[in-house]
Amino acid sequence: MFLTLKRTSAALLLGVVLVSFAYALPISSTAQQWLFKQGQDARAEQWQGKSVWLDDYQVQIQAQPIKGVEDDLSALTYDHHRNTLFSVTNGSRLLLELSLEGELLREIELTGFLDPEAVEYIEPGVLVIADERLQQLVRIEIDDETRSVDLEQSERLTLNFDLREKNKGFEGLAYDASTRRLFVGKEQNPLRILEVKGFPPSKGLEPLAVDVQENTLRDDGLFVTDISSLHYVDQYHHLLVLSDESRLLVELDAEGEAISSLSLEESKHGLRNDVPQAEGVTMGPDGTIYITSEPNLFYTFTKPGHAR
Repeated sequence: MFLTLKRTSAALLLGVVLVSFAYALPISSTAQQWLFKQGQDARAEQWQGKSVWLDDYQVQIQAQPIKGVEDDLSALTYDHHRNTLFSVTNGSRLLLELSLEGELLREIELTGFLDPEAVEYIEPGVLVIADERLQQLVRIEIDDETRSVDLEQSERLTLNFDLREKNKGFEGLAYDASTRRLFVGKEQNPLRILEVKGFPPSKGLEPLAVDVQENTLRDDGLFVTDISSLHYVDQYHHLLVLSDESRLLVELDAEGEAISSLSLEESKHGLRNDVPQAEGVTMGPDGTIYITSEPNLFYTFTKPGHAR
């Protein structure tokens, strides 16, 4: 009896040690996603009608190839002035204008760029492009006649976040016009969302001193393994974070807390297959969500009753 009790006590002690050790370890992104889903009902009661609420979205256009684009489709932004979309290709180094149905309208050559990975609408005629390899944000101006943009003729801001990780650099951009704040998503190692004020300068407004800030508490709490694109929702002051590896779009509130999500996996939200490599996300004024995926695929998502 004594031996049995001794062994049992030892086993219990070992179990306590293992449980304590497990709690000391970081929770995996998969476990974090599971825990997030368990609170969905409570969040729905709090946030439905006061947020984008991604959980209600369903796919409308899925895996539609963009004719005229063969490969390397990356990033997406909605142009409020032109009512069109812009994307970039990093291989052929092109800025692409697309219709809201995913039709290629024109190509603009990006001269001098090395690896354009993100593009963001700022104001009429002004976009910012992030070049991952150069670790630069580039302000460009375009009009109806623009067919090429020269890096050397454009205003640039260099962010030497970590030059050793040239292929884990800036993958997403989003812009908050009310505060003139540019969000810059760093893909991995470490996953970060930088907040840049003072760039790009706005037409007719006094330039601001450049200020770059981080919110590590928000970023360390993100349960995705990479960032591939961002979008700022003016109506709610929320941020959408797209992850290719996690096949997930996450909505963050103004404090950086995750409140809703849209899975990009097969059978979720009406998808017939996984979204293979989601690289760009944006939203139109009617709430339609647009996503691009390499090599050249186009998707739209809407809420029931709000189909375009």
